[in-house]
Amino acid sequence: EIDGLRALAVFSVVVNHAHLSASNFNILSGGYLGVDIFFVISGYLITKLIFSELIDRGTLDFGYFFERRIRRILPMLMATIIISLPLAWYTMLPDALAEYSQSVISAILFCSNFFFYLITTEYSADISLLKPMLHTWSLGIEEQFYILFPVTFYVVFKFFKKYLGLFLLLVGFTSLIFSEVISQTNSDLNFFHTFSRVWELLIGCGLAYVELNYQREAKRQLDNFFSNIGLCMIILSIVLFSKTSPHPGLITLLPTLGVALIIRYSNGDTIVRRLLSNKSLVGIGLISYSIYLLHFPAFAFLRLEMVNPNNTDKLLTILVIIILSILSYQFVEKPFRDRGFISKRSLLLIVSGTCILLLFVHSLIVVKKGFPSRVSEIL
Repeated sequence: EIDGLRALAVFSVVVNHAHLSASNFNILSGGYLGVDIFFVISGYLITKLIFSELIDRGTLDFGYFFERRIRRILPMLMATIIISLPLAWYTMLPDALAEYSQSVISAILFCSNFFFYLITTEYSADISLLKPMLHTWSLGIEEQFYILFPVTFYVVFKFFKKYLGLFLLLVGFTSLIFSEVISQTNSDLNFFHTFSRVWELLIGCGLAYVELNYQREAKRQLDNFFSNIGLCMIILSIVLFSKTSPHPGLITLLPTLGVALIIRYSNGDTIVRRLLSNKSLVGIGLISYSIYLLHFPAFAFLRLEMVNPNNTDKLLTILVIIILSILSYQFVEKPFRDRGFISKRSLLLIVSGTCILLLFVHSLIVVKKGFPSRVSEIL
């Protein structure tokens, strides 16, 4: 059901960013909440991994933890950046290309959420649809969380173990209140700020903590009830939320708690488990990371080339994204996750070398102000 949830999340995001419309009505106006679904899932899986190791071994192998994160995130991110460069080169004017390269640098350094806030990018504005790397703001938040959370969790576990649950609750509550307050005064900062999203990740963390500490007996009727409620909460949010919703904030509890209910209660033979365990959904869930990384650049370059693409153009683009994502999963994601195929040493050499090369190329584009000479004089 985790992969089924990923499929639901990435489908919502892609449809939302495609701006598919029917009778001038935008389909899935709250589809951007797919990212929040990903945050809860990430918090759950990461905490379960860390906590299980701490319980079993009493310590945490930070090197192995970060190696797994590198294998999961960086190869496909690098591939997306490499694929996007020639498209950006041939579709963007100098100033736009220079800014694009700045966004690539910020994505590699996992701080693009702050970069896009500082260049005053309103996420829901039409102009944001022309920024191919805008979606990497969420990777920035996740990686900042992955860097800080394991160390913090380890320290609290080792020295204040009996207060671990309270610690997660207090930090999550503080983050939620922070996001609610900032959503009323500075919605752009709220959208991109890491601490405004920490509580979403901590819902997943708290769920893993409860699951590992408090075993419960599966009860089919109860499990069906709560998992069905969770799915309804997510679907209602995706359909009813819009770009004017004060998000993230208290209102975002609706989809995020919905995710938590599904993970906690979709056990055994529940309706939601059967739905989300459908082979097609699981397949989409497996390639959801590639889809997420590729979809925003694809739509951005489509709009740069065609100005106002219709639904047919967008649907064809989605088909291409899915095909590319299947190939990416098979030839980029799976090989790099396999320690037997690519050793730790090879991984670090490939990733660090590629990062350095990409940083050099995009820094050069910034310094040269987008290479104005490549643009025809007639333009």
